Amino acid sequence: MKDSLTTGVEHTLTYELPGNRTVPNLLPEASDFTTMPEVLATGYMVGIIEWACMEAIRDHLDEGEISLGTHVNFSHQAPTVPGNTVTVDVKVIAVEKRTVTFEISARDTHNVISNGTHQRGVISKEKFESRLPSMG
Repeated sequence: MKDSLTTGVEHTLTYELPGNRTVPNLLPEASDFTTMPEVLATGYMVGIIEWACMEAIRDHLDEGEISLGTHVNFSHQAPTVPGNTVTVDVKVIAVEKRTVTFEISARDTHNVISNGTHQRGVISKEKFESRLPSMG
C-alpha cells in the first residue's frame, strides 16, 4: 500500500441499473427470488458498493496488490427500479495495518438506498492465488 492511502480518500461511482441486476436475476434457480419484483437485488447492491470502494483505492495500491471485501455493514432501505441511476459515495474513514474501512452512502434518483460501512483487506494477489485449491 502506498502512503497516500489515508483517511479522507473519497470516490463517487454512478451506475445505471440494467434490468438484469434485479432480484429475479440474482439466483434464477431459486423460485423465491424469481417471483420477487423487478428491483435492485441486495446482492448486486453489495457488488456495486464494493466496486466503488475498489475504485477509490485502486491508485493507492502497490503493484501486485488487490483488495478483498471482508465485512459489509450497510442497509438496503429503498427499492430501485431498472433505468434509475445509483450513485455511491465512499470515504476512507480508517486504515489499520492492511484493513481499510469505508463510510458508504448510496442513493438512486428518488431515495437514499443505503448507508453504512464496508471493510476491505489489502493483500498480495499472487500470495492469495497460491493458497487457492487447484481446480484440476
